[in-house]
Amino acid sequence: MKYFDVHAHIFPEKIAGKVVDTLEKYYGCRWQGTGMVDDLLRSMDASKIDRAVVFSCATKPEQVIVANDYLQKVQTLYPDRFVALGTIHPDFPDVVSELKRIKDMGLHGLKLHPDFQKIYIDEPLMMPIYENAGDLPLLFHIGDEKTDFSSPYRLRRVLDRFPELVIIAAHMGGYSEWDEAWKHLVGRNLYFDTSSTLWRLPLDEAVRLAHAHGADKLLFASDYPAAFHERAIADVLALGFNEADNRKIFYKNAERIFKIKL
Repeated sequence: MKYFDVHAHIFPEKIAGKVVDTLEKYYGCRWQGTGMVDDLLRSMDASKIDRAVVFSCATKPEQVIVANDYLQKVQTLYPDRFVALGTIHPDFPDVVSELKRIKDMGLHGLKLHPDFQKIYIDEPLMMPIYENAGDLPLLFHIGDEKTDFSSPYRLRRVLDRFPELVIIAAHMGGYSEWDEAWKHLVGRNLYFDTSSTLWRLPLDEAVRLAHAHGADKLLFASDYPAAFHERAIADVLALGFNEADNRKIFYKNAERIFKIKL
């Protein structure tokens, strides 16, 4: 089996420890990895992961350029292992120019984390991002019991207005908010990734959700450094798809989205 992980966080070495500590406190759980590139590669090698989509999210507009430069550097250093997504913030002074720069740099999409960026997915300030994203896939953190920034119903509104966008809803469409994912996202024209779901959602409910959305629209994802790849693979296998569907989930769907053949 080939493996294309679509959800891995990486951070510059000088801030990785602080960022992971902040994330652990926010989510109330211990993360397995350090968030650094060498640790991610060790996890990938241990589980024979071919490629990983990597990103860092700018929580302030002044972080956008630095983060995108870092992500391009990492992708350039490891072109056969990493597929980097850029970051953008709606308060960045020239969103359109930075989106063009992201494309020119060879980054493969955008990662948006509404809860940490403190932006509502469907607010007017976000519209220039959607209007100018073009064919860049957009990976959203979706669902948070503490905020309304990333609620599934807000993403549904974006889908309704921009049906041509390639959208990936992380955490099976609703981290902690899967009832809302059922109501607003299941079966729609978007992808779900499998990251950070089975540790919170009972297996029978996860199986029902995954099969209702369909193997053609599911993507294997680790959420590194929250989890190493061994557990992420086991989570997908636990969903009970056949071998042909598992190939779609583990790598074929990601190959199609990111136009990269493993």
